[in-house]
Order: sequence, then structure tokens, then C-alpha cells
Amino acid sequence: MIGSSVPKQHMTSLLNPDQVLKLQQDLPKWEVKHKKLCRSFNFEDFIEAFGFMSRVALLAEKRNHHPNWSNVYNRVSIELTTHDLGGLSELDAELASAIDKLLTE
Repeated sequence: MIGSSVPKQHMTSLLNPDQVLKLQQDLPKWEVKHKKLCRSFNFEDFIEAFGFMSRVALLAEKRNHHPNWSNVYNRVSIELTTHDLGGLSELDAELASAIDKLLTE
């Protein structure tokens, strides 16, 4: 469409099985389960876990690609999937990589 802005998630497609295998190699701390990238994180305490979630929230909002996640005290569990497509896309790979990078900063 000329003159319209298409959100990024509509410009991506599902990863094929070979791309999913490569994704698992590129992101070894993440696990592919039920068409989702999954990872759990443990922190010293609730404040540290919540601070991490706040930083992830900013990454997700910037990309307009939001995780399924939960927090119990010092634990955070994240699942990434592209809901519109019903599986994994490059958006999930990019956000997982950005989340990993937060932990090395």
C-alpha cells in the first residue's frame, strides 16, 4: 500500500525448520517448545528481576513485539512467539538476542 505504514510484524514470515535449527544454535540458552522460544532467568531478588522485566518491556515496546512472561519473586520466565503467524519468526529471534544482550551489559 502506497503511503501507509505497515507494522514490522506484518512484514515477517514463519521460520522454516532449517531456520529454527539455526536459531537454536545461535541462541543456545533458549529452548524451542511448542512453536515458542522459551527461557527462564534467576536473579538475586525481586527488585533485580523486576528491573530486568522493565528493560525487556522497553525492548518489546520499541519492536511492538511483546513476550508471554511470568515472574515469581526472583524468577522470570519468557516465551516468545509471533502470535499473528502462529509460530516463530525473525521478530522472536531478534528480541531473544536483544534480551540476551541485556544480561551482558
